Amino acid sequence: MVTGLSFPTGAGWFLVLPDTDAVAALAARARSDGVRELPHASGRPWLMGRWPAHALTTAQCGTVQLAVLGQHAVTEEEAARAARAGSPEAAEDRARTWPGSHHLIASWGGSTLVRGTVTGVRSVFAARAPRAGGAHLVSDRADILAGLTDADLDERRLAVQLLSPGILHPLTIQTVWRGVDVVPGDRRVLLDRDGRLRTSRCWTPPPAELPLAEGARLVRDRLADAVAVRIAGRELVSADLGGVDSTAVVATAARAGAKTVAYTAAVHDVLGDDVSYARRTVAELDTVEHHVVPATEVPLTFDRVDALDDELDTPSPYAVNRHRRMLIVERAAERGSPLHLSGMGGDELFSGASAHVHGLLPRHPRTAWRLARGFTSRHRWSRRTALAQLLDRRSYGSWLELIARDLTRPQPDLSVPLFDWGIPPRLPPWATGRAVEAVRDLLREQAAHAEPLSGGHGGHRELVTLRALARFARHVQQMSEPLGVTFAAPYYDDLLVEAALAVRPQDRVTPWRYKPLIEEAMRGIVPEAARRRTTKAHAAFEEETGLRRHRASLLALWEDSRLRELGLVDVAALRDWCLRPLAADLESALLHPTVGCEVWLRARERNRGPVGPTATDTGGITA
Repeated sequence: MVTGLSFPTGAGWFLVLPDTDAVAALAARARSDGVRELPHASGRPWLMGRWPAHALTTAQCGTVQLAVLGQHAVTEEEAARAARAGSPEAAEDRARTWPGSHHLIASWGGSTLVRGTVTGVRSVFAARAPRAGGAHLVSDRADILAGLTDADLDERRLAVQLLSPGILHPLTIQTVWRGVDVVPGDRRVLLDRDGRLRTSRCWTPPPAELPLAEGARLVRDRLADAVAVRIAGRELVSADLGGVDSTAVVATAARAGAKTVAYTAAVHDVLGDDVSYARRTVAELDTVEHHVVPATEVPLTFDRVDALDDELDTPSPYAVNRHRRMLIVERAAERGSPLHLSGMGGDELFSGASAHVHGLLPRHPRTAWRLARGFTSRHRWSRRTALAQLLDRRSYGSWLELIARDLTRPQPDLSVPLFDWGIPPRLPPWATGRAVEAVRDLLREQAAHAEPLSGGHGGHRELVTLRALARFARHVQQMSEPLGVTFAAPYYDDLLVEAALAVRPQDRVTPWRYKPLIEEAMRGIVPEAARRRTTKAHAAFEEETGLRRHRASLLALWEDSRLRELGLVDVAALRDWCLRPLAADLESALLHPTVGCEVWLRARERNRGPVGPTATDTGGITA
């Protein structure tokens, strides 16, 4: 059980409380040095937490209060206009037009509205507090709510985190604590005066009707706005400069006049051409200061995994590459950058999902079959399997039932077509029977009423992937804040996501062009040589060599394993796996979620005291 109450060191967070005296004791527990506090109109605590002063804009209109928190350029006048809109929903409609990435929080006649972002890069969590009369609390960090409500670790939910290559919707709405749940990005939270919580839908995917040229103009404008709100008023910013997507961000920032310090991490692969393209780009952009980090200076995968102590609010498979990712952010911090721009999210938006072919087949059969043949030929997929997937009309819930049945089967190889609802996740060979049954039961509980995130396979896969990988951006932000650096991933902004998804799938997802939407959008912004690039660097060498070089650190994790103590992994089988030569794409990747869970459990223990389960259930979200 969580002992005591502490807050992440150096990281930002907020807590939203309902307008009731029942939560006064919890508010008192949350107060400490450096915690900011804003009251409801009644004077009771409303918004508490730690955040940079520039991240918050507030407005008040009578008894209505509104707060915008995150990466934005909303002025007090704009916030005030939203506060005068007449209802929380009307205020939210105005807020949807504001570029950037931010939470919207409003207190309205004793009621409270909270909304994050569609992808969850600005997440919203909710928990019921039994000691406060059952009132609900809302936060942007799951661990804050777990500490305040004395929530216990849930081994069943933790077992879900072992899935590879990722956690399935709708299991993604469950955190690793009992009664602390994720509010999906397409829903808003509404708290009444007594702290009763309900959610309602506030976002749906846009109709995918725009032709490529029109969509490209919209993406270009939205990216320019997203970058502009982040660089405004800053003398210097830093950025990744590697692939097509990060190049677009750097070029957009440079052409907007920002003094940009760009970093390119070299890789050992002789075919890796990030450095070459980065130098060509910088040669045509006058305001970019460029640094190349030699491959020999970039940490390998699994580097020092047994000594990580980042205070993340949830386990992260990103732990295996923590030092690879953070090296550039650390150098940016040393250079004095307060803001680091990233191209994370671009792959999901602009490569898209070939599974759109499944939805095109009934409506545009000729186009669908032409695309299907192209994807099958390009990726050397099995034609028989591709045909079976395209003709398979089973529901998402039925597909989940199959996943639950096949949890322990070998992972599909890379030649399996991608026209289905998703890549079937598997539990690793070292998952115990207890872990397998826990995940299987949770999947079957959800399968009966699970609905996809979008009507078709392609839209569903894209939103699932955006949400899954936006979690990594959240974790990098949590790791960057103690360094004094704000980590920004503009491609996860709602307005950019909507712009990309509004383009006809047959125009933006094609086997014959590499990311046509961002290529067209960056015409005149990104230098031509880089704009037409069709390659992407990979780090298989860093993964496979990292496993060999850092095997001792990896094996040290399984000594006194916390996952073993919880009955979720067979350490003997896990150690045996770590001692093998492993292929990076499937075998080594199976380790990432397990390492992330073990690292997270150990870091929490070091920073906050032991965690462990009890039988108490604090309740969950009701829609």
